[in-house]
Amino acid sequence: MRVYITTLGCRLNQSESDRLAREFVAIGHEIVGDAQDAELSIVNTCAVTHKATRESRQVARRAHRLASGAPTVVTGCASEIEPDYFAESAEIALVTGHAQKDQLIPLLIERGILPAPDATLSEAFPLPHARTRAFVKIQDGCGNRCAYCVSRLARGDERSRPVQAIVREVNLLVAEGFQEVVLTGLHAASYGRDLGTSLAALVRTLLAQTSLARLRLSSLEPWGASDELLDLWSDPRLCRHLHLPLQSGCDRTLRRMRRGYNTRQFTRRVESARNKVSGIAISTDLLVGFPGESDA
Repeated sequence: MRVYITTLGCRLNQSESDRLAREFVAIGHEIVGDAQDAELSIVNTCAVTHKATRESRQVARRAHRLASGAPTVVTGCASEIEPDYFAESAEIALVTGHAQKDQLIPLLIERGILPAPDATLSEAFPLPHARTRAFVKIQDGCGNRCAYCVSRLARGDERSRPVQAIVREVNLLVAEGFQEVVLTGLHAASYGRDLGTSLAALVRTLLAQTSLARLRLSSLEPWGASDELLDLWSDPRLCRHLHLPLQSGCDRTLRRMRRGYNTRQFTRRVESARNKVSGIAISTDLLVGFPGESDA
C-alpha cells in the first residue's frame, strides 16, 4: 500500500512520523511524498497554538481530498485535544491520540484499514532518505504546569525510553548513513527521572557506544543545562548549540506563567554555559502578549 504521512509541529512529532514511516516500510508498504499518490494518508497533527490546530484540520481535509477518498487517519496533539471534531468528519477513517500512536499499525490492521503484513515489525529496517539529520525521541510527556501550555495536556505525564533502546536506534541510523542525530522530547531535560538516570548519563552513553559524527540536543528547559551536562561538550561530536526557552524577560510574568525560575537564574545558566563551552551558540523563545503584560 502507498502511504502518505504529513507532519505538523515540533521535532518530537517529526521523530514519531519518521519512526512510523520506518514501520510501514518494514512490513512492505511504500512511503510516498504526495497525497495524490496515496492509498492511505496519515496526518500527525499539532495543537501548540489555535492556529496550529486550525491548520491541522485544514491539512486533514486536504489530504483526504487529494487522495481521492482514500482512508485518512488523524493522530497527534490536535486529535488528542479535539477528538470529537475529527471523529464527526466523514472524511476521517480513524482518529487516535498519543496513547495509540505507538501501536498505530496494529490498530489499522485490526480496523481493516491496512492489510495484514507479510513480515513482523522490526527495528532493523532502512528507509530511503535524502537527509543527513535524524530526530530521535528520547521521552514524552511533561510534569511541569506552565500556564500557557496545552502540549502537556495532550501528551500526559513524563515517560522516558530505555537507554539501550535509544542506543540501538542511533546505531541503526548511523548504519543507514545519517551523520547527525537530534535528541528530542516534550521535556527532554527531564529524561530519566522515571528510570533513575539523567539526560547527561544518556548523552555520555551515546557518545561512548555509538560512532555518530554529530549529536545535537533539542530545546531544554533552562534548569536542564546542568554542569554535568555542560561538561560533556568536551567531546567535539556534541554540537555546540543550546536552545533554552526564556519565554519572558519579566519576573512577574514568569511567575504567572509558572515557569519555576526568574531572569537572574536564567542569566546564570547562560553564563555557565558560555564559560564551560567555548563558542557555544545559545538561542531562546519569547512569548509576547501573555495575559497581564503591558507595553512596559
